[in-house]
Amino acid sequence: MATDLTEEIHRRKTFAIISHPDAGKTTLTEKLLLYGGAIQLAGAVKAKRGRQAAVSDWMELERERGISITSSVLQFAYHGWQMNLLDTPGHADFSEDTYRTLHAADSAVMLLDCAKGVEPQTKKLFRVCKQRAMPIFTFVNKMDRPGREPFDLVGEVESVLGIGVVPITWPIYKGFNFRGIYHRLLKRVYLFDEKHAGSSQQSGAEIAPFQVTGLDDATLKSELDTVGYDRLREEADLLEAAGDTFDKTKFEAGEVSPMFYGSAMNNFGLAPFLDTFCELAPSPSARESSAGRVDPITEAFSGFVFKIQANMDKAHRDRVAFMRICSGRFERGAKVLHVRTDKTMRLANPTTFMAQERTIVDEGFAGDVIGVYDPGIFEIGDTLTSGKKFTFEEIPSFAPEHFARVVMLDPLRRKQLKKGLEQLAQEGTIQLYRPPEGREGDTILGAVGKLQLEVVKYRLENEYDAIVRLEPMNVEFARWISRADGADVDLLAFGRENVGVPAVDVRGRAVALFAGEWQVNSAKRYLPDLLFSETARGVVQRA
Repeated sequence: MATDLTEEIHRRKTFAIISHPDAGKTTLTEKLLLYGGAIQLAGAVKAKRGRQAAVSDWMELERERGISITSSVLQFAYHGWQMNLLDTPGHADFSEDTYRTLHAADSAVMLLDCAKGVEPQTKKLFRVCKQRAMPIFTFVNKMDRPGREPFDLVGEVESVLGIGVVPITWPIYKGFNFRGIYHRLLKRVYLFDEKHAGSSQQSGAEIAPFQVTGLDDATLKSELDTVGYDRLREEADLLEAAGDTFDKTKFEAGEVSPMFYGSAMNNFGLAPFLDTFCELAPSPSARESSAGRVDPITEAFSGFVFKIQANMDKAHRDRVAFMRICSGRFERGAKVLHVRTDKTMRLANPTTFMAQERTIVDEGFAGDVIGVYDPGIFEIGDTLTSGKKFTFEEIPSFAPEHFARVVMLDPLRRKQLKKGLEQLAQEGTIQLYRPPEGREGDTILGAVGKLQLEVVKYRLENEYDAIVRLEPMNVEFARWISRADGADVDLLAFGRENVGVPAVDVRGRAVALFAGEWQVNSAKRYLPDLLFSETARGVVQRA
């Protein structure tokens, strides 16, 4: 049994893909599912009628806009490995959802556009991975289009992100056409059929045929012509002479990144990337907790909630808590301790996901992500365990940058609006603020990005039948307030000082909203016994 457990945990690869919007993240996700046999035909992520929608996007708004807004969990098998892909929002406005998802992953794939290189959102997300010392793979996408020189991209990643880069695969060209890749570790050339070399969606819907050969194969010269073949030999020699050798220890410490080239659109270079990824990506490892490091194999079942999603099945008004299993074996129906409330509960119908499709599972292992029905008790960051009592390290939450007042257009829908805001507020997309006890006033929403506010308005209408207007507010900052002496904060007294708008968040914590930095500084000056924090303990529930 112990051997089975070790084997099961070892074959799990739990990873996230990070990128700037439009680098091709959802397209890459779809193609990995295609190669894993999870889908037969990959869909384009474009807002075009008549084209198959992306399997990994489940929200109607995502399909309309051609963007990923929610994090989804996609599980599939590949050559004996169990792949747990945590698909994150590509839009910059949803970076916080991505931060939380990275907390649940063991490694990350950083996706770059070959023409644009390292972009602002990539830098932000890379920093989060770096803080957690996560192993990072780099995949340079869109090689079938005009872009930067491969050597320039290596230099840019090293200089801008401050991480060593070791190219594992290298692009091969015939003239300006991307024809395949050379795998440095295996000394193999993967040559793709010339008919599939164009950037057409149709050619990329199925796995691209290719032939595998070596650098010294005589047919290579005729396939690539003399210029293309000489370029390949010259660059391969240069990489061997000047390039670093791959150091697995440095990679696992997040100090070097193996780099791969390819085109997710027409499937060039994906199979060699996926094969090497499975060999190099770490299996679940020990995680920090209040009781020390929790070993995935020797410890009893434990896990934490990193995401809550309301209304994945609109007909049933359900709430699903996504849990990352960190240690041991999870069995359906087993009793576990919900550490925050100190209550024992039974997790009856755990599910795995493929966007909207769900499958009930009887067991799960460290590294897996499962969904459990949430009757309204889970919060992001909650720890569940069947062994000793402890909590995993908290997931940070960040102060929002955009604020709007919720104005109800139909007073008869007050109950639906209240329920909708509270349920959405527990997912973590936006923050919800209300006036202090005994004060009447409109609910205020806070978000990291403006698109989040738009999504909440859309979901309130479509999922809760509550139509609202969102009015922008003259607020720039939110700060959680606490007293230096640990006593409760008197929000009404704070309000009388006229140095900010007092409020409480959905977990009843004191918050102040400020019109500008000058007001934050005034509050600190006039109220020296109060502490103003940009982050809250645990994770703030959001909408």
